[in-house]
Amino acid sequence: MSEVRIAAGPYEFHARWERERSPKTCRAFEKLLPYRQKIIHVRWSGEACWIPLGDYDLGVGFEDATSYPQAGEILFYPGGFSETEILFPYYGTHFKSKLGTLAGNHMLTITSGHENLRALGELTLWEGAQDITFEANG
Repeated sequence: MSEVRIAAGPYEFHARWERERSPKTCRAFEKLLPYRQKIIHVRWSGEACWIPLGDYDLGVGFEDATSYPQAGEILFYPGGFSETEILFPYYGTHFKSKLGTLAGNHMLTITSGHENLRALGELTLWEGAQDITFEANG
């Protein structure tokens, strides 16, 4: 069973926590649920969306950080070279900023709704920012 329900634009996704990969990130982000924000299309990373968080400090460092997430592998970047953010890949992604390659903590993996990842990405690219909500499922 999925542990997180994600509503983004008109789409719904379910995801599981990646507690073995990024335990501190998962615990810290879970405390924020329900979490509401806006999601926009990336500028440098390819086919992904992101939630810019400025200088927000979740209180975690790097865990299982990756620069090449697969579609549906949601990352949390704790900041440093670029601003803090959540990356939401929908296809080919090389996580970057204008300063170069970044790596983020793999905290969630989409388990259902995967067929709508590209549609969300294209909607965000062509129509602009979409509402997104992460909430506990169940």
